[in-house]
Amino acid sequence: MRRRKVRKKIILIIIVLFLLLGVVATFIIINKDNKKKEIEKENIMIKLNTLDEVNNFAKEKNINVNITYEYSDDIEKDKVISQSIKEGENIKDILNIDVVISLGKLDKEKLAADGINELGKVPIMMYHGIREKTSNSTGTIGGNVDKDGYNRTPEAFRKDLEFYYENGYEMIRLEDYINGEVKASYGKSPIILTFDDGNEDNIKVTGLDDNGNIIIDKNSAVGILEEFKKNHPETKVTATFFVNGGMFNQEQYNEKILKWMIDNGYDIGNHTETHLDIKKSSSDKVQKEIATVYDKLEEIIPGKYVKIIALPFGSPYSKSHDNFKYVLSSTYNGKTYTTEAALRVGWEPEVSCFDKDFDKTFLKRCRAYDNNGKEFDITMVFNMLKNNKYISDGNSDTIVIKEIDKDKLVTTDKKVITY
Repeated sequence: MRRRKVRKKIILIIIVLFLLLGVVATFIIINKDNKKKEIEKENIMIKLNTLDEVNNFAKEKNINVNITYEYSDDIEKDKVISQSIKEGENIKDILNIDVVISLGKLDKEKLAADGINELGKVPIMMYHGIREKTSNSTGTIGGNVDKDGYNRTPEAFRKDLEFYYENGYEMIRLEDYINGEVKASYGKSPIILTFDDGNEDNIKVTGLDDNGNIIIDKNSAVGILEEFKKNHPETKVTATFFVNGGMFNQEQYNEKILKWMIDNGYDIGNHTETHLDIKKSSSDKVQKEIATVYDKLEEIIPGKYVKIIALPFGSPYSKSHDNFKYVLSSTYNGKTYTTEAALRVGWEPEVSCFDKDFDKTFLKRCRAYDNNGKEFDITMVFNMLKNNKYISDGNSDTIVIKEIDKDKLVTTDKKVITY
């Protein structure tokens, strides 16, 4: 009798255990099914309605979204006109999505009233060093450290940046400019900053933090640009730095510097190995010096540097010089390098990249210095620009110009809007 009761209890326990196992198994199956459905749902394309939704979606899904803009009479500004992947489609293996965003109705009267002019002139500002001195201790005019103003004080460079900003200028990449992709905000005028020589004070490293990242001197050029970026998060901050063979003359940090600059929105170009005077040199020497810098950049930041040369001393002063062809194409150690653009020392703003007179292989620059409003100093240059500066429509896919300037425009695939 007692044995029967024990058996019954055991049987009952076994039944309960089987039931519990069944419940658990069912729960696991349901849970797996739910997770599977959630994963599948995560991989399904949704309908994007606004620019904010597009940006959030790209961030959440880690998908690259190529955004283009079009004027639309029917769809409000910043709303989605179309998307390349339709709602409900699987995006598991999709890396890129194309989205067209509305600019709202085309209002030519507003474009005219705002002075939008994408055939206006663009200042390419030429800097060299940022020497850590106060402006009132240099014994020169304004913020110049040397008489000719090739080097500026940190105080002066900070003032320069604020001056550009307050006068409606927005930094753009030199590479974008030479390729006709002016990415300035609506109503803003593009400005390009360049630094020659790869001076240590362009991006002076004072050490490494606990994670091995470079610590940048706040009074170096990049330190000041990064400070400006924090103070004005709504605007773009960038510059192109042209280096010699010593890169930034900080051997223990050069590689980290170059990689950090590329990762943080700055560009690196070529300034010859030893700051060569191309006009006075042999063709072999010219090719070797240019190719050597390209070689070093390819080794450290492969494919991420710009194929642009800032001509040392602005030499040669004419494209007809025998050595100029080696600026545009040089061969060394069996490898040939092609240069897309070359910068002169210059003195005045350049024409729009959409102007028929635009020549990216011989671009003028403005010396960023003070000279009491004379000899093409900062004051003189920006006074010259007041009536003929490039003013952007905020859309790199369209070109907005005055009707009377149509004959000055290059042949282009971009949509042209005249008023």
